[in-house]
Order: sequence, then structure tokens, then C-alpha cells
Amino acid sequence: MRPPTAASGRRLSRSAEFERVYRQGRSTANRHLVLYTFPNPSTQRPRLGLSVSRKVGGAVERNRVKRLLREAWAATEDQLGPGLDVVVLARPQAGELAEREGLPGMDAALRDLLDRSRLRAPAADDAGDEESDAAPVEAAPVEEASEAKP
Repeated sequence: MRPPTAASGRRLSRSAEFERVYRQGRSTANRHLVLYTFPNPSTQRPRLGLSVSRKVGGAVERNRVKRLLREAWAATEDQLGPGLDVVVLARPQAGELAEREGLPGMDAALRDLLDRSRLRAPAADDAGDEESDAAPVEAAPVEEASEAKP
């Protein structure tokens, strides 16, 4: 038997824990991932369980998807409250996303689900950067073009 590690208290590992989250929790999905959540007041930090089937790809692809999901989770975990069990199920398209976009793509897919499930408030800098970059660039050329064609 292995000694417990620091990460062991933050991961779902038993089949019964996964089943409880699947059966009694809420789910949110996008093209690449399905997020299942279930409140668990007995935990100090949110716990993560990953489910990546063979439909995603071979062992190398599945391990890459799991590694990227763990990295994306670590970046957002602190923005979630305690007392939450989360299972992330990777759909077959997750392997394509990992190959095409890597960590930024997987991070965006996970953040999208956390935002839509209202577990994480959208960060002000995430939304602010997109609006400040996109709005002035798109608005100015459209106005100039409409004025130039009287």
C-alpha cells in the first residue's frame, strides 16, 4: 500500500465517490468535456476526479489529456470554494483539442464549464482583456468604412 501523498486528499479515487458524483450531482458539458459536481461539506478543498476513456485515444493521448486537465485544474482550483467533488469526463474531441491547442485550449474548455456551472466567477481580467482588445479594433474600421461610402 502506498503512503498518502499531499495530492491524495484532493483527488477522487474510489469508484463509489465517482458514482455518487455521477448519480447525485449536476452536470455541464461542452464539445470537449463534461463536468459533474456534487457538494461535499466534509472536504477542506475541492477534489478532482478524471475519467478519460479509450475513445480519446491510446495510452499516450489519454495520459496527455489527463496531465493537461490536472494542470488546468491547478490553475483554477483556488478560485473554487471548499466542499466540492468534481469529476471531469473527457469526450473523444478532448484528444484532438490537446493535440491542436495544448494547455491553453484545455484550460479554456475547463474554465468555460466552471463559469457556466457558476462554480467560478469570471475573472475581471479575463473578460476585461477580451473586451478592451476587441471592441476598439472592431468598432473603428466599421465606422470609417460606413462614412467613406455616402
